[in-house]
Amino acid sequence: MMRIGRKFIVLFISLSPSLVLANAEKLPLPRFASIRSNKVNVHVGPGKSYPIEWTYTRQGLPVEIVAEFDTWRQIKDFEGVKSWVHKSLLSGKRTALVTDHQRKLRMKPKKDARIVAYLDPGVIVKVKKCEKEWCQVEANNYSGWIRKKAIWGVYPHEEKV
Repeated sequence: MMRIGRKFIVLFISLSPSLVLANAEKLPLPRFASIRSNKVNVHVGPGKSYPIEWTYTRQGLPVEIVAEFDTWRQIKDFEGVKSWVHKSLLSGKRTALVTDHQRKLRMKPKKDARIVAYLDPGVIVKVKKCEKEWCQVEANNYSGWIRKKAIWGVYPHEEKV
């Protein structure tokens, strides 16, 4: 009886660190991610057995992960449409989408700072960092600051990306 108890304790101790590590890696929901490649099929449910709903064809398109099931992620796009995708087809690289109308990319995070470029609606930008009302982004070989409210892909309160 004592021997069985020792095996149980050894097994528990050897599994314990990996269980803690798995819990530590759990990321918050919701969170933003981006589409990994130029062709990503999304499904109506969390698995390949569910029908393909459509295919995203824009690498880097920002999406919001709103739910998880095993290795599948339910995502929501900038239009509010939800679907399921395998986690391997998503990237943790943060991007955002310019919304509504043409927006100004500025040299500094100030409304009167020099304009670096004008970004059209639908342009995907790489998000470098954010602070208060602004995010530093890169797009089409330009780097500068854009107002958070001018892009979809970051939360209003978010400062670390």
